[in-house]
Amino acid sequence: MRSLRSVLTTRGRAFMGSGTVLVLAGVIFGFRDLTRFGVLLVTLPVISAVLVRTRKTRMRIERHTHPERISVGQDAHVTLSFENVSSATTPIFLAEERLDYALGDRPRFVVGRIPSGRVRAIDYAVRSHLRGRHHLGPLGVQVQDPFGLANRNAVLEGTADLVVLPAVHPLSSNRQPSSGVGSEGEQAQLISLHGEDDVTIREYRDGDDLRRIHWPATARTGDLMVRQEDRPAQRRAVVLIDPRPSAHGGTGASSSFEWAVTAAASVAVHLCDSGYAVHLVCAETVETARAAETMTPDEILDVLAVATPRDDAGDDEILRAGQALASAGGFLVAIVGPFGRDITSRVASLRQPGTTGLALVLDARSFGETQAEEAEPHVDTLRLAGWRAVAVRRDEDVAYVWAVLTAATVGGSR
Repeated sequence: MRSLRSVLTTRGRAFMGSGTVLVLAGVIFGFRDLTRFGVLLVTLPVISAVLVRTRKTRMRIERHTHPERISVGQDAHVTLSFENVSSATTPIFLAEERLDYALGDRPRFVVGRIPSGRVRAIDYAVRSHLRGRHHLGPLGVQVQDPFGLANRNAVLEGTADLVVLPAVHPLSSNRQPSSGVGSEGEQAQLISLHGEDDVTIREYRDGDDLRRIHWPATARTGDLMVRQEDRPAQRRAVVLIDPRPSAHGGTGASSSFEWAVTAAASVAVHLCDSGYAVHLVCAETVETARAAETMTPDEILDVLAVATPRDDAGDDEILRAGQALASAGGFLVAIVGPFGRDITSRVASLRQPGTTGLALVLDARSFGETQAEEAEPHVDTLRLAGWRAVAVRRDEDVAYVWAVLTAATVGGSR
């Protein structure tokens, strides 16, 4: 009885109750027609329940997303294909796609009859305000009899993933980095210097080693010029993210960690487009030993899409990875939170003499509740170590902060 009740709809239970009352009334008062009508009302839901429970239909579900990787706020179109692999035509059924909450409301649609061996496709769109790897599916299905007296619910297994990448803001700076070659140099207009062994000169750029300054050429042109070997390695940049929960404030999309991820994505893509070989140093790349590898913009965005705050115990491994990369010289960008002056001092020590270090210190308190400290003392610590550092508040745009940072002088103020 309990199994039958779970299959019946509200209308089916109403039929059962009404039919039972009519049967009893017909028997008590001797009205045979009333009894027959009551038996009919009781029988219809039972027959419907049996048909719904015994009718077997097999379908194959496939999902295709276009595109497979989207940015925050961008629409993705999902195509659901239903293939009837049974020998009978499927009944009309109601389908509901189960989605991660970040993708919005669950789409619901009525699917018509599908003949054996045929395929029916349905499209829907999703949009996420949160980056990450989100799940599509499984699909919930409800089959109902034509009278609406009984239904059967089932879950069709099978899921797909949709990768939502962090937003990337276009950045600019007063001194644009150019496509680089050389750990200290970059690809520029190379001028041969006869009499020197495979050496050329070019203009000084941020991040160049001061030991490579070519003083005769500097005196002749009036601009700082540096020596560059004829076959140098590619110009390098290191982008470091602070993943400590104690160094960040706020929750969800408005947290300082999300701001840091967006900033790291924007800076890394900007530097890649400018010709830098970019190393991303974060908890995820350190764990997978990818911090030492140069990464393409797509690879960087894929890593940042799933980046999460990590326990403070892992900060030592991240700093060691950053130290190993920074010791070879190159451009440094650190996005850190203000918690622990000793950690900030270790970050400050990453910059090598003659190279450029840019630091974005998140004012975590402006983002929400946090254990973090005031940002300004940490900014001062980095500036004293030769970094260009600024404090970042919640309402500030990544492009604006980058423009201010790249326009600042070493040790200057905003």
